[in-house]
Amino acid sequence: MKTLTAAETRKLLPFSHLVEVLRQAVVDYHNDQISCPERMVVRTLDRTGAVMSMVACAPDIIATKLLTLYKDNAARNLPTIQGQVTCMDAINGRFLFSLDGVTTTERRTAAMSMLGLECFRPLVLETVLLIGTGVQAKAHLEALNTLYPGLIVYIQGRSPERVSTLTKSNAYPALQLRIAPLDHFEPDVVITVTSSQSVLYDEPPVSTRLVIGIGAYRPEMIEIGPTIVNGSTCVVDDPIGAPSEAGDILQAGKDWRQVKPLAAYLTGEKKPEEPVFFKSVGCAAWDLAACRLARKTKAHTRHKTNT
Repeated sequence: MKTLTAAETRKLLPFSHLVEVLRQAVVDYHNDQISCPERMVVRTLDRTGAVMSMVACAPDIIATKLLTLYKDNAARNLPTIQGQVTCMDAINGRFLFSLDGVTTTERRTAAMSMLGLECFRPLVLETVLLIGTGVQAKAHLEALNTLYPGLIVYIQGRSPERVSTLTKSNAYPALQLRIAPLDHFEPDVVITVTSSQSVLYDEPPVSTRLVIGIGAYRPEMIEIGPTIVNGSTCVVDDPIGAPSEAGDILQAGKDWRQVKPLAAYLTGEKKPEEPVFFKSVGCAAWDLAACRLARKTKAHTRHKTNT
């Protein structure tokens, strides 16, 4: 079984193709063609770290993701999150390859945001407010740079230094990067990618603005406030995991009977005319989709080499 590095994993998961395999995976998951139980998180005995395990099974492949999370690792000069995504053949159980877990998570998460953006795209799409400056912010900038060249992206974060560094980066040449203004302004899309436990954005919702929340994946986390949640059609990527994970929606007290799955709008349901809040919490089915793409890309590369 080949173990792929972060750089190799990145090459196998181009955003344009990753969005498409995620689209199919969302529909497959909805139609019970992918089995994906809720993630399991186990704290270490000294409570300083945690292990996260996620599994998804489809007729073609099985994917498992194992991550370790250690908040104090910065002092050890080690990454906070480490892990692997392992792909196996669903017919015979053969181990095929493993992807870098952090890179896979970053890219499939950003690609899910792009799928939500594609599905609920406002009529005018010129400006994006990106709240956050970490690894997910960079993955989202890369995705926007690839799929939506020409956008003006305003960046907001707790650290002025990190915001400034991102806006001056030459890694996203197709985007116009700017520091978000302190006064009120009206972007076409808002994307939040933090681990915040306090509300970061709660402007009155309007149908001309799409709000995408990525970071709050535990009940105690929150990025998007109740004004937006309760005044919008809430759409989630994972209707199984979201009721116990989507902190923004849970803390707003939203009636879960009013929360819609993304799959409904990918299989024919009419798009909402009212404001939309798209909430992504992630699940192993999206890692499985990444494995499908990596397997296909690897096979295509081998074929080109052989010919």
